[in-house]
Amino acid sequence: MPLAIALAATSAAAVGFALGWWPLSAWASRSMKHDRMSLHAARVSSAVITAVTFGLITLRFGLTWLLPALLVFAAAATVLTVVDLAEKRLPNAVVFPTLAVVAVLLVPATWASGDWMRLVWALVGAAGMFAVYFVLALISPSSMGMGDVKLALVIGLLLGWFGLSAWLIGLLAAFVVGGVIALVALALRRVTLRGSIPFGPSMLAGALIAVLLVGAPG
Repeated sequence: MPLAIALAATSAAAVGFALGWWPLSAWASRSMKHDRMSLHAARVSSAVITAVTFGLITLRFGLTWLLPALLVFAAAATVLTVVDLAEKRLPNAVVFPTLAVVAVLLVPATWASGDWMRLVWALVGAAGMFAVYFVLALISPSSMGMGDVKLALVIGLLLGWFGLSAWLIGLLAAFVVGGVIALVALALRRVTLRGSIPFGPSMLAGALIAVLLVGAPG
């Protein structure tokens, strides 16, 4: 591993920790309707999640034109994860600005790649992921909320940019991660068979897995 990449990843993790401590934790706290998570817990959770994701993404992709879009996605994913875990809710005030900013930041990344069809596939990916989750929400509204459906737009946009393999892996990984979390929660008696757990964090984790496994650096 080149020393420059290792240093960049370490620096990104440090920046991620700082951003997670503030302002991302504050954004998450303001996005909650009820005080179901203390500010300290929100700060620690946000700092750790952002540090890990920033470090892994930078280690995988290095200092490229794609990095800003990925880091913005990771930062928003931190906020959404914290809020969803606390309230089982994915606020529009986080989801839609993230969708817009990631879409804009994918333009210079596409220019750098020289493959403008990536933007087309990103739009197709967003529409396709939205459609999949919308159908699932219609079939089982008790297990899939409209917040998840709207989040699918952001995830589909990003994964669609990388191509069909990343899109499919992200979709499947979300359900694998969700299944594992559900089994652990049942084993620890944190949820009953009739209970439910927030699915947004699993969707975001699945997207991160797909990006790290399939995403082409540079």
